[in-house]
Amino acid sequence: MPPALPRPCLCLVTDRAAGPEGTLPRRVAQAVSGGVDVVQLRAKDLPGGQLLSLARQLLEAIDGRAALLVNERVDVAAAVGAAGVQLGEEALPPEAARALLPAGAWIGRSVHSVDGAVAAVRQGADFLLVGTMFATPSHPGGAAAGPELLGRIAAVCPVPLIGIGGITAGNVGAVIGAGASGVAVIRSILAADDPEAAARSVKRELRAAWGRRPPAAVRPPISTGGSAPE
Repeated sequence: MPPALPRPCLCLVTDRAAGPEGTLPRRVAQAVSGGVDVVQLRAKDLPGGQLLSLARQLLEAIDGRAALLVNERVDVAAAVGAAGVQLGEEALPPEAARALLPAGAWIGRSVHSVDGAVAAVRQGADFLLVGTMFATPSHPGGAAAGPELLGRIAAVCPVPLIGIGGITAGNVGAVIGAGASGVAVIRSILAADDPEAAARSVKRELRAAWGRRPPAAVRPPISTGGSAPE
């Protein structure tokens, strides 16, 4: 069983286009050195065999210093012994994914509405990735819901929430203040000239924002392999 995720949690979502070709494992290793707690492997264009190979490369780069989640592909996550999976709203429901993964695997669900969040919790998600917080090149033209959406979800969902979408060191405080247990970052770390320094900057602001939260606002820790409350 993987250890409990720290709070606040800094998650790095991969993008092979954020940086020179072939440098993703090295840049991920640098980001982990800067304070990344979780790496989410997202490469929707890769077939299973290539994704499996990349997952193994990232596990080697991480070297036990962070947890690896695989986006959508439950089979690849199980094959490499990843800490868990991150499921989109149209992916397998959490309870189906849990039946295919070892006990203790983390199952996250991406949500974009209060109704979607409530449904994900009822289906057994351990934590929710909530977006989109701010405008981002990863979803050009998409509307940014802002931290307000995260705040509405926090009021009705008892599981930890991770904000995603346009997160930088400059705006992480607003996301944590709305009720998040952490943030997920893509380009502001991976596309930086120095991913380690960029991750360290986000982590510093993340911890500062966490320290300013009133005790009553602190979400529960991310559990592993549990069932969601009714």
